[in-house]
Amino acid sequence: MTACVKPSETWGRLAEALLGAPAFTATEVAQEAGVDRARAERLWRALGFPPVDDHERAFTRSDVEVLRAAHALVEVQSTDPAEVVQLTRVIGQSLARVADAQVTASAARLARLRSAPATSDVNVGELVDRIEMLAPSLEQFLGYVWRRHLVAALRRLAAQPSAADRTLTVGFADLVGFTAMSQALDAADLAAMVDRFEAVAYEHIPARGGRIVKMIGDEVMFAVDEGPFAADIAIALVEAHARDANLPECRVGLATGPTLAWEGDLFGPTVNLASRLVNLARPGTALVSDELGERLRDDPRFELRHLRPVGLHGIGRMRPWVLRRARC
Repeated sequence: MTACVKPSETWGRLAEALLGAPAFTATEVAQEAGVDRARAERLWRALGFPPVDDHERAFTRSDVEVLRAAHALVEVQSTDPAEVVQLTRVIGQSLARVADAQVTASAARLARLRSAPATSDVNVGELVDRIEMLAPSLEQFLGYVWRRHLVAALRRLAAQPSAADRTLTVGFADLVGFTAMSQALDAADLAAMVDRFEAVAYEHIPARGGRIVKMIGDEVMFAVDEGPFAADIAIALVEAHARDANLPECRVGLATGPTLAWEGDLFGPTVNLASRLVNLARPGTALVSDELGERLRDDPRFELRHLRPVGLHGIGRMRPWVLRRARC
């Protein structure tokens, strides 16, 4: 369910076009949907929205229908209420980013059309008109993308049924010197660099059998079923950055082992080790864990060099390998 708190006339027009007219308080929307108010509030918080005053008529008929659908999942389809809240939390986080990205991109485009800086004041009326025009197409697109990713997730599960604790190679790649550059670049140049970094990641990771788990500013986290594919991704990312005059060098860390999948993310010692290795790697290089290095050392496509043992806080001593592409 979605509320628009104290909207201006312009925002109110968009909110009503997308959601319907506000007609219910928090208590009334729960009663209308036949849902316990405490459960409705848990879903609202899981979506990432702030509390709404008890006397404010902020909710619409759309909110009623969503609450009824959530209630049907639990009562009719016997879904665990905790599972519903978990999915709600993931959906809220993901779509909040989609919404922010859409508003930012639309505002930037309007600024370009006016030949104004992207950080200049936005014409609210123009922005609302553009978002209202794009909303139906984007809603259809989101449904399609969700279905495609659902099929892909089911295929991964079929390939390795114990998906809750599965063995994967996890990688992190980050931009070298990003903190210093973020202080020196203006907002437009910084955004262009991050956008290019993301484009390179999406160009090379899925094409080599990997899955992007998340982008974290100047860092990308990815996962791959097979170690050699992960090694190929790591080298491809390093090489792509070396060729691109608009990007700084990157460095990569890889580790293989059991991972815990939770809310679309991955956790566990393997993830922690890969994250530590990327911080140890020198600019323009890839480091891999000892276990992964042993698996890759006889692969003729790669060259590996053992480093001295290092002590990692919370992990212990380990001996990483430097990974390179084999020279012809």
